[in-house]
Amino acid sequence: MERRKFIQSGGLAAASLLLARYAAAGILPVKKAVPPFGLQLYTLGDLMTTDPKGTLQKVAAIGYKQVESAGSAKGAFYGFKPKEFAAMVKDAGMTWRSAHVGGAQITIEQIMKMAKTAQDSAKIQKMAEGFKKMPKQLNLKDNYQELADDAAEGGLSYLVCSFIPVDTLDEIKSAVDVFSKAGEACKKVGVQFAYHNHTTEFDNVEGHRPFDYILDNTDKDLVKMELDLAWATKANQDPVALFKTHPGRFPLWHAKDLNKTTKEPEEVGAGIIDFKRIFDNAKESGMKYFFVEQDGAPQPLQNVANSYNYLAKLLA
Repeated sequence: MERRKFIQSGGLAAASLLLARYAAAGILPVKKAVPPFGLQLYTLGDLMTTDPKGTLQKVAAIGYKQVESAGSAKGAFYGFKPKEFAAMVKDAGMTWRSAHVGGAQITIEQIMKMAKTAQDSAKIQKMAEGFKKMPKQLNLKDNYQELADDAAEGGLSYLVCSFIPVDTLDEIKSAVDVFSKAGEACKKVGVQFAYHNHTTEFDNVEGHRPFDYILDNTDKDLVKMELDLAWATKANQDPVALFKTHPGRFPLWHAKDLNKTTKEPEEVGAGIIDFKRIFDNAKESGMKYFFVEQDGAPQPLQNVANSYNYLAKLLA
């Protein structure tokens, strides 16, 4: 028995050595490292204001390890101080990685310009009712240093502009100025600044495309992008082509799908987006973290669980 154990042990060691050599030579497929799954908490709607602690625990139980916060009816960070919210996320077994903040004081009329369909307009009108009940929010144009400091206090890696008007060339130039100042302020406190796109960044505005103008006129180290895969796709853009045009500029993604018929947000894997191809090009994009998101999710916790399960199988 001792001799048999010795032979078995030696055989396993030899097999392990051969496998390692084959992998190093590129003969065997090497599994790609995938960042811990993240969730954009905007997906959860009112759950984050009515029961933030319990909701975070349920998100963690699904398997998510990181979260990105959004504005709420109780203000930034769901009514908590940055350190308080960070501690709540940590207690749930996750990391608060990123926060969405507004770029400037905006009106409903400005947001309405983003609408492409009657359904878009109806959604924005519904949002407008919610905005009336919300406390005044800080924005990057007026409060970039305070927001950078809050991000640092919460231990965040990223501070992300969720929206800023880019419907005229003057607004685009103003966005460049705001982002440059916010990027500098964030750098000073050890946080990376990024900008999250919608579809309107790919419209033609006075001979310019806002998406390109912003990336071409900001420092690539100070201003990164959080690419919303769904909104880019809805604007007839190929995310992989964007990665190749601006390699390394996209450390964050929103993993969001689009319904085959309505082209509205859908559970990941249930729509039209080829996530495998996009994730296969993650290295070129510079992606470090991704966050599942589904605007207007009808059954938020079930929807994000389904998205998680799909991606877990796809990326296994």
